[in-house]
Amino acid sequence: MNNYNHDQQEKRRTLIPWLILLLVLVSVWWYLSRPESPHDKTAQPRSVTARGDLAADEKNTIDLFESVSASVVYITSIELRRSLFNLNVYEIPQGTGSGFIWDKKGKIVTNYHVIEDASRVEVTLADHTTWKGIVVGTAPDKDIAVLRISAPAEKLKPISIGESSNLKVGQKVFAIGNPFGFDQTMTTGIVSALNREIKSATGRTIQGVIQTDAAINPGNSGGPLLDSAGRLIGVNTSIYSPSGASAGIGFAIPVDIVNHIVPEIIRYGKVIRPGLGVSVANESIAKRMGIKGVLLINIQPGTSADKVGLRGTRRIGDEIVLGDIIETVNRKPVASYDDLRNELEKYRVGDEVTLGILRDDNRIKLKVKLEEVG
Repeated sequence: MNNYNHDQQEKRRTLIPWLILLLVLVSVWWYLSRPESPHDKTAQPRSVTARGDLAADEKNTIDLFESVSASVVYITSIELRRSLFNLNVYEIPQGTGSGFIWDKKGKIVTNYHVIEDASRVEVTLADHTTWKGIVVGTAPDKDIAVLRISAPAEKLKPISIGESSNLKVGQKVFAIGNPFGFDQTMTTGIVSALNREIKSATGRTIQGVIQTDAAINPGNSGGPLLDSAGRLIGVNTSIYSPSGASAGIGFAIPVDIVNHIVPEIIRYGKVIRPGLGVSVANESIAKRMGIKGVLLINIQPGTSADKVGLRGTRRIGDEIVLGDIIETVNRKPVASYDDLRNELEKYRVGDEVTLGILRDDNRIKLKVKLEEVG
């Protein structure tokens, strides 16, 4: 028995060094294989890599924004509502849009649809001062409105006016406005297409519209579309998008139209429209009758149309005799009253135009002096 205990003790003494060695090896393995700490207390900021000069087109874009942004304004339309409970009147922001400074006298140009249903309008300048906007006049058929604010001249920087008749598809354009209420936002793109047609708030077509892929979103309406020289070439008016947000198809009213009608709005509070002094048949009726052109119904006595002998539709006994059908204006075909108005609005009151007339199966030409119509 004593020999057995002695042997067991010897075995344990022999095993202990091996256990100690195994423990040391395991500790060394754990130490060597443990994950490295993610922290480095010697960490310092990286040195900045020299950028070099900005590219020329970047400089131009920056200069353009800094030059033109002071001419762009933020417009808030406000609606008055009466409480059903206590009959108190509350002012509720109805929508936002953009606009731009036209002159040092405080005239602001925007879209008609931006202020169409507003009870009151506020105009915020680039320096964040806010002014009451007074409606000078509107041209709903062209979606243009002119406001006036009483800001001092030194706060007002009129936008530079360009031209739209010589625009080319592919040239760079820039839009500055207030999409979704974020003021002084700039987007860039190109002229995507020219001579598009869109509908105004009145349902009339606006011709010669500029299409662009510069991002235009709700709130951009009424803001300027600019060329690379920072000149106004259009007024952003609408987008084509199922979701209501920019889908790369935006439209702008050409500056040539704007520069024609804004002075008239400032002078008279409305656009002085040139016309003939006639009333015409409903387009659907004319189509049912197979008429290709504009059928005249009545000629106002004493007008230029009356003086040159234009004929309206009349009854002779039990028979209806169709009046003159206008087919062309200065050789430009017109198929509807909308076409006729759009052609006549290219001219001014007092200008003379040549009408191509279909009368009793005969085609004749008559020269008519345009006059002011309501």
